[in-house]
Amino acid sequence: MLREKIKQELDHLDEEQLEKIADFIAFIQFQSKKFSDTTPLWQKLTPEARASEFRDWVSQLPETGVSLSDEAFSRDSIYEE
Repeated sequence: MLREKIKQELDHLDEEQLEKIADFIAFIQFQSKKFSDTTPLWQKLTPEARASEFRDWVSQLPETGVSLSDEAFSRDSIYEE
């Protein structure tokens, strides 16, 4: 019923209005594609592939040789006295 009513309304629109409708339809289609694949990459990959991706990412980090102090690793240093 709604489909038929929309079809009738479309018949009365001029070319400029139809272009706006077409743009709106394209936007809706884009939005549905954008949200249809919202599965995070880590859920799509196998554990082996995730580990490989992580190692590749780590290998690109700068090697500064700077580490945290022993105090920074101490659990006691995070609590106020």
